[in-house]
Amino acid sequence: MVSFLKKIIFIFMMIGGLWLTYYSVENLQKIYIETSSIFTRFGVVLVFTFTIFIITRYLLLIFFSILQTLRRSALQKPKYNRKDIVTIIVPCYNEEEVIIPSLKSVLNQSYPFIEILVIDDGSKDRTYTLAKKFEFDDGVRSLKVLSKPNGGKSRALNYGIKRARGNLICSVDADSKLDTKAIELLVAHFDDPEIAAVAGSVNVINTNTLITKLQSLEYIQGLNMVKNGQAFLKLVNIIPGPLGMFRKKAMQEVGLYSHDTFAEDCDITLALIAHGYKIDFEPDAIAYTEAPENLLDLLKQRYRWTRGILQAIKKNRKFLWSPFKKPAISFVMWYMLFESVFWPFMQIWGDLFMIYLAFSSGTSQLLFFWWIMFTILDIAGAMYCLLITKEQLSLAIYSTIYRLAFITVINIAKIFATIEEWFNIEMSWGKLERKGRIG
Repeated sequence: MVSFLKKIIFIFMMIGGLWLTYYSVENLQKIYIETSSIFTRFGVVLVFTFTIFIITRYLLLIFFSILQTLRRSALQKPKYNRKDIVTIIVPCYNEEEVIIPSLKSVLNQSYPFIEILVIDDGSKDRTYTLAKKFEFDDGVRSLKVLSKPNGGKSRALNYGIKRARGNLICSVDADSKLDTKAIELLVAHFDDPEIAAVAGSVNVINTNTLITKLQSLEYIQGLNMVKNGQAFLKLVNIIPGPLGMFRKKAMQEVGLYSHDTFAEDCDITLALIAHGYKIDFEPDAIAYTEAPENLLDLLKQRYRWTRGILQAIKKNRKFLWSPFKKPAISFVMWYMLFESVFWPFMQIWGDLFMIYLAFSSGTSQLLFFWWIMFTILDIAGAMYCLLITKEQLSLAIYSTIYRLAFITVINIAKIFATIEEWFNIEMSWGKLERKGRIG
């Protein structure tokens, strides 16, 4: 009964959000007709176009996510019927605060045939010493710790892949903690020879502050739901660092991880799609990760993510103009370009322009309803995601702050990252300090 009521609330909120969309669009059209100002007309057209794009994207993602969920529930849950060795690679650099719980979660996997390679990438703390204590080999499972001079995450991953015995490679960040059945669930997807990689779900484990609660909502709604929708087309655009599994043969075909971007996970996913492979998503394979707990660390992280994605797009830009020869990769890259560049600029422009309209035309009511429209749709989307993932529904409450402040701050960081990438301003990796919350 409670679940039914939650679904009814979700449906009513969706209807309310769509009605507000209609109201906002109708009033924008009215302002366009009544004004003679070229600037105002131009601004109305931009805001109108942006609103239609965002709502269309939102509805399509919800639609495809629902279809994917229905398809998964209709089909028998895949079970691994193979005995592939899975090599789990855990790249580490100064991870002493989190390496022990991370390795314990990897060792606790239900899938029996695993080889774990911990790659210490020149750590200056006790990471290597702590990981070394877990070494073993019982003939079926093993854990080995390897050390190399510091060269970055992509080089550490390649170092492990070249020494891997498994046909399937699973990359796991050292600040992540895996659910017990994560590996088993990912393996089942590889019965399809066209699947090159499968993304796992990433959830925030340290929801102890407002900023991490907002990130938890973002991961569930803005990342996992998006991947679930993309999985309907088998076009997941990024295999996340905390948990992703690859077919080693496919990785070798595209040259393994490259070292010329700050988003090696995005870069290799694009390479696999361009090569004609499908990329899937397993929502029940969960990695819990430690999210930044202060604003500065969060902005550093998103700045690096954005620049890394833009570097990957720039590197593969030839595919942007190949919608007929390479439709899958062209579509994925235009989608990523929209989310990384067009959306942040247009959202900030839209907010500023609507404030301008409120003061210049006395349409403060429109400004209020325009923001409420997105907020209600955010809450509805959050409720849908929280219902299917069985996470705490109370997180939906934070959708108001998420819309009014969080997204704006993140988009400002993306704008600065885009400008600096455009001018090729040098950047560093910007490693976050671990708090040890996954223990």
